[in-house]
Amino acid sequence: MTVVTVNKKEVGLNGTIRVPGDKSISHRAVMFGAIAEGTTTVEGFLAGEDCLSTIDCFRKLGVRIEQNGENVTIEGKGWDGLKEPSEILDVGNSGTTTRLMLGILATRPFHSVLIGDDSIAKRPMARVTTPLREMGSHIDGRENGQFTPLSVRGGQTKGIAYESKVASAQVKSAILLAGLQSEGVTSVSEPALSRDHTERMLEAYGVEVKREGLKVSVEGGQVLKAQHITVPGDVSSAAFFLVAAAIVPGSKVTLQGVGMNPTRSGIVDVLLEMGATMNVMNERLAGGEPIADITIETSSLKGIEISGDLIPRLIDEIPVIAVLATQAEGKTVIRDAEELKVKETNRIDTVVSELKKLGASIKATDDGMIIEGKTSLHGASVSSYGDHRIGMAMAIAGLITEGSVEIERSEAIAVSYPNFFEHIEELQK
Repeated sequence: MTVVTVNKKEVGLNGTIRVPGDKSISHRAVMFGAIAEGTTTVEGFLAGEDCLSTIDCFRKLGVRIEQNGENVTIEGKGWDGLKEPSEILDVGNSGTTTRLMLGILATRPFHSVLIGDDSIAKRPMARVTTPLREMGSHIDGRENGQFTPLSVRGGQTKGIAYESKVASAQVKSAILLAGLQSEGVTSVSEPALSRDHTERMLEAYGVEVKREGLKVSVEGGQVLKAQHITVPGDVSSAAFFLVAAAIVPGSKVTLQGVGMNPTRSGIVDVLLEMGATMNVMNERLAGGEPIADITIETSSLKGIEISGDLIPRLIDEIPVIAVLATQAEGKTVIRDAEELKVKETNRIDTVVSELKKLGASIKATDDGMIIEGKTSLHGASVSSYGDHRIGMAMAIAGLITEGSVEIERSEAIAVSYPNFFEHIEELQK
């Protein structure tokens, strides 16, 4: 177990950084390149532990992949180029790898087994295995396929019209990927719009995707063609420094090349509504994804309500939004965020428990939390609980506390942001 200590410094955060590549897009670039025909090249790949788990799984499926830092080359041979693995596919801590792999393996004519770490073993998989079984795939696992380990033997699948109970890009993506290998049309309807990285990237790989409001459809039998993919900066990683610059006195930070996909950019909307002094500039496209540079400085903030359709657009940013809310005048209420309970940890419980240790006025609700601000925070010993976003949120809180914040299990941060602490030091010089 690694323990990192974070201390407040008298200087603010100042300078320009480029955050790591988007985790969701990095996963998909490798996956789609593996099932495409031809050689795919990826620039700006996130070489974090989760995405490296994806590379490892596809290598075990017989795909030749070369990875050198942020540059990856995938020699795809189409759907039929995947081979039965002789080893168990270890997804590590990656829910994206687990669920999207299930969709890809759903019709492959061989047997495979997926397993992950202790956190993955607690995360709900029935939301994916149930519709894939309905399509005709043979999937079994612990508690009748609700949890890993999961055994998959591809079947002759048929398209379905699926009504998802949750707005989840992972659920939607798994079903669409199975649909591309199935007879007929497959559609997924959601209660709210989830991330659309899969739809955008499938189109980049030459797949026809039909979108109608909250419904997305694909027709089976389509072939993916190799591409060059440029991965934008991960807005979820950028969120930590956007919050830090807004709450650390004397700060002004520019983040370059941040992904601004409208299904992901809820953190920007929240900061603006809370009164942040922020400028979004140089908006452009990279690989079909909108990106921009963002400058933000120390701001006077006010509490707001965050709920409804906004939640899927910032679900991963809620831990650091809670830190932000401790420094806003008035009450911040987060509702409709039950999905936090089935992340790497129950993020409602972990955010509330760890911020309370630092002196925050925060309480949990059934579907979110209520934070009263503005509150002075003090040092304490906290834990990431093995959750990268909890660890980083506590580190950002440590930049404004009186006294040191010791973060246990800080190694979890490497899952999505391997050079996180180096960037903090760079901005404090």
